[in-house]
Amino acid sequence: MDHTNHVRLTNAELTPSILEGATIYGPDDEKIGSVDHMHVGGFLGIGAKPVAVSANQLDFMRDEDGDVHAVTRWTKDQLKSMPEHHD
Repeated sequence: MDHTNHVRLTNAELTPSILEGATIYGPDDEKIGSVDHMHVGGFLGIGAKPVAVSANQLDFMRDEDGDVHAVTRWTKDQLKSMPEHHD
């Protein structure tokens, strides 16, 4: 997927209602997870094994259809090696 023409979300758009369910793509455009939930302070639970990451470490955007997704430099293996997040 070519993300160059996608519109970046503003800080005001980084809300649970917009981000939850967003697909996360890794460096090779591989789907590595999705946003499961959001905590105060901008931390997200991502993936089948939920891990906590800061929202500012992801580049959130909308594609041509208006669907929200994000890209990151992390790989699926790097996310798997992070400690599991518990609510």
